[in-house]
Amino acid sequence: MEDSLRRLRASANLFLSQYEPVLLVAAPLFAVVVARALHSFLRVLQEKGFKAAMLGFIMSFAKSIPGVSGYIEAQKRKVVEQLQSGNKSTRDGWVNDLLGIGLGRGVMEELKEARSKDAEWQGKCSGTVYIGGNQHEGHYALTNEAYSMFSHTNPLHQDVFHSVARFEAEVVAMTAALLGSKVKESGGQICGNMTSGGTESILLAVKTSRDFMKAKKGIMKPEMIIAVSAHSAYDKAAQYFNIKLQRVPVNKDFVVDVKAVRKCINSNTILIVGSAPGFPHGIIDPIEELGELASHFGTCLHVDLCLGGFVLPFARKLGYPIPPFDFSVRGVTSISADVHKYGLAPKGTSIVLYRNHEIRKHQFVAVTEWSGGLYVSPTMAGSRPGGLIAGAWAAMMSLGMNGYLENTRQIMEVSKKIIKGIEEIPELFVIGKPDMTVVAFGSKVIDIFEVNDIISSKGWHLNALQRPNSIHICVTLQHVFVYENFLKDLRESVEAVKENPGPVSGGLAPVYGAAGKMPDRGLVQDLLMEFMDSSC
Repeated sequence: MEDSLRRLRASANLFLSQYEPVLLVAAPLFAVVVARALHSFLRVLQEKGFKAAMLGFIMSFAKSIPGVSGYIEAQKRKVVEQLQSGNKSTRDGWVNDLLGIGLGRGVMEELKEARSKDAEWQGKCSGTVYIGGNQHEGHYALTNEAYSMFSHTNPLHQDVFHSVARFEAEVVAMTAALLGSKVKESGGQICGNMTSGGTESILLAVKTSRDFMKAKKGIMKPEMIIAVSAHSAYDKAAQYFNIKLQRVPVNKDFVVDVKAVRKCINSNTILIVGSAPGFPHGIIDPIEELGELASHFGTCLHVDLCLGGFVLPFARKLGYPIPPFDFSVRGVTSISADVHKYGLAPKGTSIVLYRNHEIRKHQFVAVTEWSGGLYVSPTMAGSRPGGLIAGAWAAMMSLGMNGYLENTRQIMEVSKKIIKGIEEIPELFVIGKPDMTVVAFGSKVIDIFEVNDIISSKGWHLNALQRPNSIHICVTLQHVFVYENFLKDLRESVEAVKENPGPVSGGLAPVYGAAGKMPDRGLVQDLLMEFMDSSC
């Protein structure tokens, strides 16, 4: 044996003696570099697919050519300036230093002047403001008063502010009751917390699912599955919490393709996401089918009810054909629902709910080794505004079941009238069959983004969508008495585009159109980053 090893060693030394020592040292290093590069390329290939990976490689190479990178940057600046639409000029005169002598009560005049320069939003915005009327009357004034009464409280200090701690618990309990906590199938342990909005509720649900599945199955490389119609907050969660995102298509009905979800499930899957409804088209995903998958494979299922949480339960009571969407569905482990949308609470209030306490415990952060003492926090924020919690509690208590039912009746009826009105415009078509109060529409004969530019010039603020190119209106109480004006302006905008097709001066249709067709999505991402960097 030893003789064999000596002969092998001598042969190896004889073979290597013909090479320069520096080559022998460099070869392994070069091999490591090549291996790392190949590993990186294969990882990108796996995450983005062959086409996107090759396109990214080509764009990276093109940017390295002298002059090309500068040209691309110049074009990006032009697009960003167009997106800004003159916002930079409005920064002239903004305060950059603390005043030497404060304004005292005079600051109220400054506030009124600043508010007077905001866009006219009453009845003209898609979503955005869900309360009817104005801030000086009715429910609007009531929630403002409730907020101001508790504006300096903080539920972080439960021993001091017993009231807001109680309000939060009651808001969570009332919301849970709406979403299935009283039915036998829920298990009777539904629990949750209030958050700052739908995005935080989603972030917490994702983080909690990740940590729960790590404890339950030991998953160290977490993945979650979402539809292309799922809210962008899931992309944010994936980036924040280092989770691989598996994005699946929607089917011909514009709901998540359950078969595609099934194909993506593997041993690293921590979460499946369903929307009720999806933000773009207002259509409810097949939550029962997703629940069956989640139960079968032992993974978490989050239902995004941020938009529908305070409409769907009441629409169902009113007799609308609403498919199952809440904790009555086996497999649903968490739900997010925004009180500051159709719950008509002040902005900055949402709920995240869990099927049981075992899951929710993974949402909390507890610190034992801090010199400042023992610390535990339920949500992402430490200090939280008690005024918002009080405002949400006041909204729900003042409206009650009867108030929400009446509001839902009005907005559902107006939504159906808007759908009918759009369908009567030959050049337009409604996307899918909306289940709720979001109506998306496009066109096969005219540029829908040009229509959006024209109707925007009439004061309307709608949402531009892509894949397919379309726009939508999210119907609120603000639209109940003005929907006929909307349909009239929409018809006129369509006629204007038919008679004079082409970009509107100062409009964003060319930008939206170009972004939708741009194959390099990394460049589109860069544009968005540049826009945000110059806007805040």
